[in-house]
Amino acid sequence: MKPAFSVVMLLLASCLAMPLQAEPYKMRPGLWEHSFTIKSQSGEMESAMANMQQQLANMPPEQRKRMEQMMAAQGVQAGAGGQSIRVCVSEEQAERSMMPQQDGDCRQEVLERRGNTIKYRFQCSGDAPSSGEGEVTFTSPTSYSGTSTINTTVQGRTETMAMAQSGKWLSSDCGNLKPR
Repeated sequence: MKPAFSVVMLLLASCLAMPLQAEPYKMRPGLWEHSFTIKSQSGEMESAMANMQQQLANMPPEQRKRMEQMMAAQGVQAGAGGQSIRVCVSEEQAERSMMPQQDGDCRQEVLERRGNTIKYRFQCSGDAPSSGEGEVTFTSPTSYSGTSTINTTVQGRTETMAMAQSGKWLSSDCGNLKPR
């Protein structure tokens, strides 16, 4: 389960770490849910994610609780079906128009800003090095959608994936989830 989880978290962090906001919309601080679908050339990523979800579902309640606490300590909470994550965006992050990002593993570059749409490029190092480009459009201060093309290495093989993503603001109160 660890390799698939690491790859998914790295990919999400790389795509969520870019500036996601252009005027006139200003991102709201608070609890956000980021949903995604990934389609890989080989289908292995989808299989690994399904396997990870099944393993999580089959865990004894206490073990699942520890896993969820470990993820929450990283500022992440799994959403419905494992196809979404919840993160807490602080006032400062919202002011800078930045989603929480993985600590130091990813670099992002804004290629173009047109209205509420941002084109970006990213490169991540670590256990699952990846790079790619994408586009995100804010439709309001509380929602966005976008797509990314991701090139990564999974179990020693190069893989290209397409990711569709969307985000929605849920609440100004993050509950026990802390900003990253």
